[in-house]
Amino acid sequence: MFAELSSKAAELKDRLEAFMTAHVYPNEREILSESSRGEGRWNPHPVVAELKQKARAEGLWNLFYNHGPEGQGLSNYEYTHLCELLGRSLAAPEIFNCNAPDVGNMEILSTYGTEAQKQRWLKPLLDGEIRSCFAMTEPRVASSDATNIETSILRDGDDYVINGRKWWITGAMNSACKLAIVMGKSDTSAPKHQQQSMILVPMDAPGLTVMRPLSVYGYEHPPLGHAEVLFDNVRVPAENMLLGEGRGFEIAQGRLGPGRIHHCMRFIGLAERAIEIMCRRALSRTAFGSKFADMGGVRQVIGQCRVELEQARLVTLKAAWAMDRHGNKAARNDIAVAKIVVPTTAGQIIDRAIQVHGGGGLSEDFFLAEAFAETRFLRIGDGPDEVHREALARAELARHAETAH
Repeated sequence: MFAELSSKAAELKDRLEAFMTAHVYPNEREILSESSRGEGRWNPHPVVAELKQKARAEGLWNLFYNHGPEGQGLSNYEYTHLCELLGRSLAAPEIFNCNAPDVGNMEILSTYGTEAQKQRWLKPLLDGEIRSCFAMTEPRVASSDATNIETSILRDGDDYVINGRKWWITGAMNSACKLAIVMGKSDTSAPKHQQQSMILVPMDAPGLTVMRPLSVYGYEHPPLGHAEVLFDNVRVPAENMLLGEGRGFEIAQGRLGPGRIHHCMRFIGLAERAIEIMCRRALSRTAFGSKFADMGGVRQVIGQCRVELEQARLVTLKAAWAMDRHGNKAARNDIAVAKIVVPTTAGQIIDRAIQVHGGGGLSEDFFLAEAFAETRFLRIGDGPDEVHREALARAELARHAETAH
């Protein structure tokens, strides 16, 4: 099933690894530190801005993108290997214009956007001139079932009027965020999965208010942030509708599949790095007359981490391979498996690395505490584990239904 990387992908991987070593890791702590940002924490970090220019100049830009000459034209399987490198640092994806939620939004605009929508929004996103957010989750309803969402998108002459409240809108705090892709209901009398639509809303539209940042275990993740956003009679032109009324679920499934697997790719790299620093810590620290690395309990933990990470990497590679050969829709079960397995596995590995680091693992001196918060977040984000297990169970039961009697 698995193949060697193409010469192009292998060369990009080598150059990306060298760039990470030379530029990303040395600046990581400054970029990720929340305590040093102060009032300007929602503005793009100056070091990141400088590194983005370097990355683009070196051709390490839009690595995920395969819809046109703005990207590298890699397959999902090839990008998996590069994305794992990006995932080793929470600071890295933004530097290479491969960060969520922009990646998913660029996929939406490329696949479903009109030429006018692409010119206005996709081009500056691909150029890294602006950022965007994706507004689906709501505080008043269980948004794991997206049919529950209550935000209204109603036609009024040549416009649509949007009313509702969204939260956990990643990127909305960033001063560079200029676009929200909003999912809401345009026709509550339509069939259940045809009531929803998606529409493009400029962040400076009258009536759109970013209410507050939301923290994950105390981390606000500047300059992106996760925001609560109010839409109060927000009016946008009818041509801002994506694909057409009632097509929201169709677009969501097209967006979330690749987005889920990209998260998994990155978390493999994050967990790999956690194992590495856990081993270095175990080899360098002594307690009760013995090195940590000589203690049976620590060695058992390290061995189990390797077993679990290889399992997680394989299901991620399989999902990427299936997407390339059968399409995102046909690969949805493989994507669901990876989405369940990887965040949990990465979180367990990072938690064990924190334990080996003792008090240091809880601090900003290492990347582990914020990495743990990130992995725990994704067991809910992009669909909670329970939803994916339910979908997998339905698929299994349907597959065996004909032979049940």
